Amino acid sequence: MSWWPFWRPDRGLQRLIDEADANPTDAAKQSALLQELNKFSPEDVIKRFEQRSHAVDSRGVAEYLRALILTNAIADYLPDEQSGRSASLPALLQELKQRVSGSEEKPFMNPGISEKQPLHVVMVDPKATGRSTRFAQEIFSTVLFTIAVGLMWVMGAAALQKYIGSLGGIGASGVGSSSSYSPKELNKDIMPEKNVKTFKDVKGCDDAKKELEEVVEYLKNPTKFTRLGGKLPKGILLTGSPGTGKTLLAKAIAGEAGVPFFYRAGSEFEEMFVGVGARRVRSLFQAAKKKAPCIVFIDEIDAVGSTRKQWEGHTKKTLHQLLVEMDGFEQNEGIIVMAATNLPDILDPALTRPGRFDRHIVVPNPDVRGRQEILELYLQDKPVASDVDVNAIARSTPGFNGADLANLVNIAAIKAAVEGADKLTAAQLEFAKDRIIMGTERKSMFISDESKKLTAYHESGHAIVALNTQGAHPIHKATILPRGSALGMVTQLPSQDETSISKKQLLARLDVCMGGRVAEELIFGEDNVTTGARNDLHTATELAQYMVSNCGMSDAIGPVHVKERPSVEMQSRIDAEVVKLLREAYGRVKRLLKKHEKQLHALANALLEHETLTADEINKVVHRYQEEPQLSFQEEDFALT
Repeated sequence: MSWWPFWRPDRGLQRLIDEADANPTDAAKQSALLQELNKFSPEDVIKRFEQRSHAVDSRGVAEYLRALILTNAIADYLPDEQSGRSASLPALLQELKQRVSGSEEKPFMNPGISEKQPLHVVMVDPKATGRSTRFAQEIFSTVLFTIAVGLMWVMGAAALQKYIGSLGGIGASGVGSSSSYSPKELNKDIMPEKNVKTFKDVKGCDDAKKELEEVVEYLKNPTKFTRLGGKLPKGILLTGSPGTGKTLLAKAIAGEAGVPFFYRAGSEFEEMFVGVGARRVRSLFQAAKKKAPCIVFIDEIDAVGSTRKQWEGHTKKTLHQLLVEMDGFEQNEGIIVMAATNLPDILDPALTRPGRFDRHIVVPNPDVRGRQEILELYLQDKPVASDVDVNAIARSTPGFNGADLANLVNIAAIKAAVEGADKLTAAQLEFAKDRIIMGTERKSMFISDESKKLTAYHESGHAIVALNTQGAHPIHKATILPRGSALGMVTQLPSQDETSISKKQLLARLDVCMGGRVAEELIFGEDNVTTGARNDLHTATELAQYMVSNCGMSDAIGPVHVKERPSVEMQSRIDAEVVKLLREAYGRVKRLLKKHEKQLHALANALLEHETLTADEINKVVHRYQEEPQLSFQEEDFALT
């Protein structure tokens, strides 16, 4: 509290000074004064002690030495090699000892040598010194108090202004405009994002890059187009499944053209207060106009651009403002608006009409060559072992997008770090691929022998059907180790990228789904069939529904695409056709597994022994039984070998 104005910390000190001056021969009072005076002014302790007009005891000497240390005056009694001065501290201690004992025959050192020499006699008025010290302290504390109150007032006013601004612009001038944003939002509105991406960083979507090259050329040299009256579209909508690189492609366009890049997510415009989203749209386009030519990119635009409903008009102010802003500047003004979405079908028609987002570019999943380029890009800065075949990994990962491949390389790198390896090996990349496709292994889960045996036959049924059915995808791996939520799994990967699927392939998928349930029934009996096939039946039912309702692959229904809510009669016919497809698949699989009984037993025993088998190992197990004649299932054949 020493900074508080008009506080008197020296009232007790003044009382001690008065008592010590009134009793100069009382050593106890002198020592008490020196002890208190050391807290405020060690220099005054030195001066008073060296006046030699007051009694001194050992406590007073201790306070004197303490003052010498606090003021660093003790250094004058220590040896100095540079000046050749010898230590005088022993003489000082001897002098102090004589003074305490009352012997003062020798002079007290050599007073008056210099101003820095502490042992010099200076007659001062302690009261005058105290008065000047108190005056300085009062001035300093008053100034400090004024500054503290001012800072508190400024901080309170700023907090109040920020709170009022967050309510939508109520209050003083300037509050509620773009200046009322938090610092992060303010910077995002005014300053573009830092971007170092170019087309070299985008792999696997060459067609999309080629279509956007004219946008890059326009941003670099707009007069090349305007001199002939050419106009580029105001808005470019990037569509595609998640992870294909839509945002990366937009950043690459800005980096390739060397223009500012303004990024906003669609959800950032929405707010519980009406009008805040529209205000943010205005601020974004105002900043973009100042930086033109530039790119404005809105990610996940479906968050604000979905189809408007009549009863939801009051919540669509943000979309209305966006539509107005896209008509508020000329096409050759230098602003290219880009947006990305995974759901283009739900966008409002006013947003996708010509003059707004009138160019749609699909960013598909990469093909084999694109996946190889993406893998090479992610592996170029990592040490890779000689046994890694990037082309083989690309061929074995159909359906993977750029995000999946980045995750694959990252998981492999973490695995290598855990194992202490110096380079990424093919085994670690294979581990990462299996983890993405099949899930994480649950090695600590306890499974009984009976449950393990049932799982082995269940997965063997899937594998045998896949191996002996035309149109089925090749097997990648079979395991009875729990992965994710499954107790076992047979994974299949297409031999090449699929652009369309035939009816034969869809029927083969139905048969593979039924393989596990049928194997359980044939081996353990109908009464011992488990719930392990519920996911298979769910997948098979949805697939049959898709074939009948969407693909017209039913003779009874015909080549018709059934709408979402068909009539009761049509729904009954669809359900009947779905049940028919499932029963037919069940019958085909039952006949097939009876025919390949030996293969089923051999593969189940191999899984029980090794737990996980690759495609080559599965083919080796079943190859010797391919030409065996049909056998019946007997009870004695079920014993494990």
